[in-house]
Amino acid sequence: MDIHELLTAARAGSQRATGRLLSLVESDRRDDVLAVLQSRPVRTVGITGPPGAGKSTTVAVLVAAYRARGLRVAVLAVDPSSPYSGGALLGDRIRMAAHINDPGVLIRSVATRGHLGGLSAAVPAAIRLLAALSYDIVVLETVGVGQSEVEIAAVADPTVAILNPGAGDAVQAAKAGLLEVADIIVVNKADREGADQTVRDLHIETGMPVLKIIAAENTGIDDLVGAIDAHHRTDDPRRRAARARLQILSLAQSALRTHPGLAELSAAVAGGDLDVYTATARLLDGVQVTPE
Repeated sequence: MDIHELLTAARAGSQRATGRLLSLVESDRRDDVLAVLQSRPVRTVGITGPPGAGKSTTVAVLVAAYRARGLRVAVLAVDPSSPYSGGALLGDRIRMAAHINDPGVLIRSVATRGHLGGLSAAVPAAIRLLAALSYDIVVLETVGVGQSEVEIAAVADPTVAILNPGAGDAVQAAKAGLLEVADIIVVNKADREGADQTVRDLHIETGMPVLKIIAAENTGIDDLVGAIDAHHRTDDPRRRAARARLQILSLAQSALRTHPGLAELSAAVAGGDLDVYTATARLLDGVQVTPE
């Protein structure tokens, strides 16, 4: 099927057609798909945090809460790329088995494919596609490793940082820059010792309210959904423009690092044949801002 046929099938409920379209936006045919999509807003909720914090469990109960409202939900789980195949290391459906057979839920793993930031270069296109397919909510879960996770703020509103009780997660999150971009901070597994102290420490560190949940028991999820709704209602054109700016800068940085002329320019600067300012200008003159 061509792209128009795939779109027709996906809108009729074909998960297979939707999967093929998502594969296309991860390929060199991304622009072909985007060219036929009409712009439509869609709520995008980012979930990030250190490994083991309970992000996937939290996503699963959030999905259930949104489905109870009758909303169609898409989950994009951004995983590290396989060093062999370039595909996602973590399976699409293993983590959220309760929603496998729900036609109103799409779960998709997206490999970072060498993109330096925490988000795949295909994520903005995937979100636009899912919006065009009339999904109401896109939940974006990142793997939670390294400073690159702050890029989630470029596409999500709000960004929810999931942490566990104890000083370790809070310190790691602060070092990774997660607390700087988080709109909502959540302490999961709040029945564990030290949860109240962690909440107090995070509140002092950020000045923000900190929610407590026990995702595995579906405790505190209504409060989290309410906080997400409240934050979304405060969105405005200035914040949307700031997120768009971050997306452009992220993709441009990837394009610069993979530009075919970079090695030659670097050699010229290292050999003293070219100054770094001229080399930078030449690099910018030839850059393409849609990395594959």
